[in-house]
Amino acid sequence: MSEVRETDLPGVGTRFDFRTEKGDPVAVLVHRTGRREIFVYDAADPDKCHTALALTAADTLTLVELLGASRVTEHLAAMQQQIADLSIDWLDVAAASQWVGRTLEEAAIHTRTGVSIVAILRGGETISSPAAETQLLAGDRLVAVGKPEGVAQLDREFAGE
Repeated sequence: MSEVRETDLPGVGTRFDFRTEKGDPVAVLVHRTGRREIFVYDAADPDKCHTALALTAADTLTLVELLGASRVTEHLAAMQQQIADLSIDWLDVAAASQWVGRTLEEAAIHTRTGVSIVAILRGGETISSPAAETQLLAGDRLVAVGKPEGVAQLDREFAGE
């Protein structure tokens, strides 16, 4: 697999550069809007772009599906084998959960289970790195990271079991 160089482009997005096995320089520009552009440069003159392809978010999903597993999926699978004792899951907070209306601090999630809540998806909003005083609401979707048994325990608690 080719080495990929990642460059953050403030206000624009992220550019990923790699060389094909044949030696052609390729760049993929991922705009913050979800739009993607693929650029293929001349192997003899890496400043000369001979192909540019603009893709919508839907086009990108189609292309990924046609090409098979994405690099991200492959990378996550490899990482998961390296860190088998780590679970990342999305947990839904049911209305019957004992934690509805209580804060993350009151729930003492990390202290009790070793699991960290790294984000809360609430309606169309994402609360990244929620503070201890963040209140849990029915319908929240939590991004939880921790040991599999701790995540499973929280899943049961948030389901109201």
